[in-house]
Amino acid sequence: MIKNVLHSHFSRYPAMQIQDVYKLIHQATTGSEHAVTDIESARNWLRRELAEMGEGPQEPLIDPISPEGIIARIHLRPFVIAGRDPDLLLDAFIRTANEFHGDGHLLDQFWRAAIAMGKFPAAEMGGFIRTMKEQNYPAVHHSPKYEKLYRPAYRVIALEFCPATWL
Repeated sequence: MIKNVLHSHFSRYPAMQIQDVYKLIHQATTGSEHAVTDIESARNWLRRELAEMGEGPQEPLIDPISPEGIIARIHLRPFVIAGRDPDLLLDAFIRTANEFHGDGHLLDQFWRAAIAMGKFPAAEMGGFIRTMKEQNYPAVHHSPKYEKLYRPAYRVIALEFCPATWL
């Protein structure tokens, strides 16, 4: 259930904003399809982030974000600590972007579940998703508050593209 994923994230990131909930649900239903325009840019982005990410909160290496465990955030700090190969992560990220296709109906279903949790006023949640729908459900950045407090550093991948030794 998406509610379990959301509960987990609300407990780890209590300052999540509506925008962060949308980002989580968007990633859980669309993977990383929005993020890769060219391989060299993706490689440079990963290298830069690995070099500049600094310290952050305690996070799992593999953080499933879809209820079925198909899509996960691979958090970069524990990734580095575990000595994993960035090229393998980049390959999984690019394969996800190119081969995993999202589901807008599932996004709407997950959003309704998020509204039902009552963390934010239903009217605000409704207004936010209407705006996103009008824009064809774009990818968004984390909220400034989330960025400041949690310093997110991860890649979204379909776990089927992970090396078996990571799982």
